[in-house]
Amino acid sequence: MDTAHHTLHQMTETLRQCQQGQRPLNELTRQWRSDGSALPLPERFNEVLGGLLDRLEAGALFSEESCSFSQKDLLDSLQLWADKARAQLDKA
Repeated sequence: MDTAHHTLHQMTETLRQCQQGQRPLNELTRQWRSDGSALPLPERFNEVLGGLLDRLEAGALFSEESCSFSQKDLLDSLQLWADKARAQLDKA
């Protein structure tokens, strides 16, 4: 497993732990911002990831009912981002 695939694997493991309540959201966003920007992906991936993480952080400031962002949906979107990133890395 090369470095990029290993980094992405660690990111998805943190996501899984966050989804199961085993890791706080702020750890996930910190790691994904740092590691995601280091992956050799087209710039559009960074733009999309930044938007998702911004919404997750904004949503964390409010209760689920008062926020227009569903945390579950955003975490699901991060999984989709990771799947597409993996496909992109596999092509390279």
